Amino acid sequence: MCLAVPGKVLSLHERDGTVMSVVDFGGVHKDVCLEYIPDAAVGDYVVVHVGFAIQRLDEESALRTLAEFEHLGVLDEEFGDGFALAAKQSGLPDPTARPAASGSGDDTEVTS
Repeated sequence: MCLAVPGKVLSLHERDGTVMSVVDFGGVHKDVCLEYIPDAAVGDYVVVHVGFAIQRLDEESALRTLAEFEHLGVLDEEFGDGFALAAKQSGLPDPTARPAASGSGDDTEVTS
């Protein structure tokens, strides 16, 4: 699924003559093209679809939408690890997960 997701503009820069920004989507930071909203400023909330900011949004609406998306798991689906998500949905172990490190460095099992 591909959604338009609200996010907060954190910084502005130019890349190859294109107005770009780093946008915060509830803790996930992504590069976003601002060519459709070239006068967007740091601190503005924008709605982003497939990497392009397509409209401005007020802060209250943006935060409410982000909270609802997070509650529904949409942010994980949009920005999370696709392999981990597919494994979780199928009930299989995550093929990209690393084994947990043991604290002591000694993996000897002790039984009594």
